[in-house]
Amino acid sequence: MGAIIKVTLVKSGIGQSRKIKDTLRALGFRKLYQTITVKNHPSVLGMLRKVSHLVKIELEQE
Repeated sequence: MGAIIKVTLVKSGIGQSRKIKDTLRALGFRKLYQTITVKNHPSVLGMLRKVSHLVKIELEQE
């Protein structure tokens, strides 16, 4: 089926714009170095592209 994406927040959102902070919160991040798993979906990929400079992205097969 679809792939699972494993995302880790490696840089803080402090000092970033409100849109970036809201995107991090919408993805589910609450703490630095927290890892979340999300499904490969166009809306999620757009959010990850927006915060790509703050996160580490790993692709896992389902």
